[in-house]
Amino acid sequence: MVRWSGLTDRGRVRQNNEDAFLALAIDSHEVRYLGKIGEAPLASNDFVFAVSDGMGGAKSGEIASKLAVDRITQLFPPTLRKSRASKPEARIEVLNTLFASIHQDLTLLSRSYEECSGMGATLSLCWVAQDQLYFAHIGDSRIYHYPLAGGSRQLTDDHNHVGWLRRKGQINEREARMPPLRPSLPQAMGAGLRHIEPQVGTVPYAVGDRFLLCSDGVIDGLWDRNLDELIRETPVTPGNSVARGIVEEAIKNSGGDNATAVVVEFLLPEAASP
Repeated sequence: MVRWSGLTDRGRVRQNNEDAFLALAIDSHEVRYLGKIGEAPLASNDFVFAVSDGMGGAKSGEIASKLAVDRITQLFPPTLRKSRASKPEARIEVLNTLFASIHQDLTLLSRSYEECSGMGATLSLCWVAQDQLYFAHIGDSRIYHYPLAGGSRQLTDDHNHVGWLRRKGQINEREARMPPLRPSLPQAMGAGLRHIEPQVGTVPYAVGDRFLLCSDGVIDGLWDRNLDELIRETPVTPGNSVARGIVEEAIKNSGGDNATAVVVEFLLPEAASP
């Protein structure tokens, strides 16, 4: 079984929400939008979850993130028909092609309309197939993996200079948040860039594992240790979800940016909700 929850909020400062998220069940014939909270068996479908954070003047950032997730819905069914029985390398190529297509669409829109000039978006995507979880990413939104045994791993790289410094061990998490180091974003969808280099990979999943996709508004309000605690300790009830707990806590602590979280959990069938 897979259980998911998702939530986005504009925060306490921004006038509009430039974040967007997506949850889909897909097969080779159709796409079904999933609600903000739910669970389903893994046997008959693949699942796609994504978070996008738009950027640009006026409302073009909002348009960019929504276009990014909408294009996933349009492009995935035909590519899935070709890749579902294929080797992992073919699925990786599907994700590369998907990101290239979205980048092309955003670039064309940016060139065609003055009010959309320079618009762009981050995109972090998880594709849950029957054997493994495939992921693709560009920008400074993030995907984390929380194995049942404990600990966490940030699967994705922050595509900016601050992320590079952290990967090299030259700064720590606290130093990365200091104002002089607040990052620009040289890798994103659209954003006037000619070429992109998305990070694409795969990771096995097991019962009890959890994955978090989130925008940088969540990171602004929560340290990695806070995320770990919320992921593992937030009770799932009819009026609450793990994603809600993360977004609300991030806004309480910061709230200066839009905040979006999608949490994916793998359960035994008997552990699922009635």
